[in-house]
Amino acid sequence: MTYKSDFLTTLDARGFIHQVTDPAALDAAAAGPVPITAYVGFDCTAPSLHIGNLVSIMMLRHLQQSGHRPIVVMGGGTTKIGDPSGKDEARQLLDDAAIGTNMASIRRIFERFLTFGDGPTDAIMVNNDDWLSKLAYVPFLRDIGRHFSINRMLSFDSVKLRLDRDQPLSFIEFNYMIFQAYDYLELNRRYTCTLQMGGSDQWGNIVNGTDLIRRVDSRDAYGLTTPLITRSDGAKMGKTAKGAVWLHEDQLPHFDYWQFWRNTHDADVGKFLRLFTELPLAEIARLEALPGAEINHAKEVLATEATALCRGREAAQAAAETARSTFEGGSGEALPSFAVTAPVTILDALVGLGFAASKGEARRLVTQGGARIDDAPVVDEAAIVAPGAKVSAGKKRHGLIVAE
Repeated sequence: MTYKSDFLTTLDARGFIHQVTDPAALDAAAAGPVPITAYVGFDCTAPSLHIGNLVSIMMLRHLQQSGHRPIVVMGGGTTKIGDPSGKDEARQLLDDAAIGTNMASIRRIFERFLTFGDGPTDAIMVNNDDWLSKLAYVPFLRDIGRHFSINRMLSFDSVKLRLDRDQPLSFIEFNYMIFQAYDYLELNRRYTCTLQMGGSDQWGNIVNGTDLIRRVDSRDAYGLTTPLITRSDGAKMGKTAKGAVWLHEDQLPHFDYWQFWRNTHDADVGKFLRLFTELPLAEIARLEALPGAEINHAKEVLATEATALCRGREAAQAAAETARSTFEGGSGEALPSFAVTAPVTILDALVGLGFAASKGEARRLVTQGGARIDDAPVVDEAAIVAPGAKVSAGKKRHGLIVAE
């Protein structure tokens, strides 16, 4: 449909929208004179969020830039339970201390994307443990639980996936969707929050929340999900040989983050520029249409702009300069490194730098001519790499062996 509000027009044009509970009503509310309030929840399972969370963060940013108020919900309470959505097995439960440490670390990420304060469109951050841990079990079942149908809950993908594969689904996980719906009810009551956003795997949980608000308080509330972001080869976006692509520099160096975006497939450049940068759509159209090898310029723009949003402009430019000097034969101080106490084999170096997941994969890289030491091809898998050497895998991945 054609939207009237700046918010939904922007999301639609940039490829964020997958499902909306009531598009016309939400569009009318977002186009009205009073700012709407929307939230996304983030559980605290690690010290950093990752690329998979970035789409939701960007939606909150677009929401605020369109004149509305974002709420960041830190899942201090729901992390104790574990969301079964998209999971093949139960999440490892963390204690309060670990959750608190992760939450303190994650908070820093949002300050780069959102403006926090007390104004009508300033973002706020809340912890759902503030209300979830205070719930009394019997009153909660009586007042909230009675609005949920087991038949309907069993039909949601997050539950069906586990049951269809004969994988156990604990009672505590089964309750997650009820607590997420209750989060929405609390936010609606406390902050007049009328929109929950999230990934497509959250659709069932979000709809539960809109239904609960309507049943309990007879108020309107909306839900919006994004599509699953995949690469052109069908792989889930954000998975690499090193694992998750973390948003914090503590978990992933600036250069590695920049290089992840630089290694985007040609066919994905336009999509990722629309989702993960704020470049004008006309400029994105020009960049994604660059012919042949010129598309590499578009990838460098993507890497620099995406890194600038998450890590800062200075870090992005430093990473781009490191890449430039590396490809021109220099070493660059911001390259990924592998610290050793003595010289190691090329196989150990490739694994240590994260360029290969195992020695077997590293061996294949060497035998296929894809490994180099200080830009010289390696043909012997027993070749020794000393501290101070540059190791390359293919044309795009470079790292340093350093003395520990």
